[in-house]
Amino acid sequence: MDPAEYSREIESYLCRKNEGHLIRIVGPAFEQVCGWATLGVPLKIAFRGIDQYCERYYAKGPRRRPVRIEFCEADILDLFDSWRRAIGVGAVGTAATPTEPAARKAPLSAHIERAVARLTALRAGGKRSSEFAERIDAAVRELDHLAADARAARGDRRAAIVDRLEALDGDLLEAAAKETELEASSVAALNREAEAELAPFISRMPQQALDRARTAAFQRLLRDAFGLPVLAYE
Repeated sequence: MDPAEYSREIESYLCRKNEGHLIRIVGPAFEQVCGWATLGVPLKIAFRGIDQYCERYYAKGPRRRPVRIEFCEADILDLFDSWRRAIGVGAVGTAATPTEPAARKAPLSAHIERAVARLTALRAGGKRSSEFAERIDAAVRELDHLAADARAARGDRRAAIVDRLEALDGDLLEAAAKETELEASSVAALNREAEAELAPFISRMPQQALDRARTAAFQRLLRDAFGLPVLAYE
């Protein structure tokens, strides 16, 4: 996307978050936003960073002034780093594999408990087919047992729990991708969106790495579409 168009999209989104109050992105702020476009920050990641900042801002009480885009940069770049690690790409102009250390992980049992909470909330929404709901119920039951075991698991037992979490994660994504859960047109739309997100990086990625990145990008978008938590513990 052209940096100027990218900036207009950000400006429009921020206007909506500010309840219609338009803050023009010009001067240094425009250069800042164009820098995100040059780095390859997907629009959805930028939007999520704006959401994240606004949630904290609103939580402090009645707001006194509209949010400016400059305030959102730290959230946007943090989310972009997480996205690059998940997809397996580097920022434009850097090596294809990011080298930044991952954030400190939560304990295994806490990770599982958070996943159970997310899946339980998703199940309560009742927006999916009965078959998919049954898959969620079965996953929650198994995760409950794994969480209890994870608190004291060490060595091979802990490794087995981590392996099972990865398998469960794949099972739920596979179930979500089935045509009974997601129309073929929606699958095509997610694939197009994944391709658009990767566009700034494609020319410098080996084919094998690109194939992995496409799969990871699609799965991330699919996960977001269904509100699925990440079960895998890496």
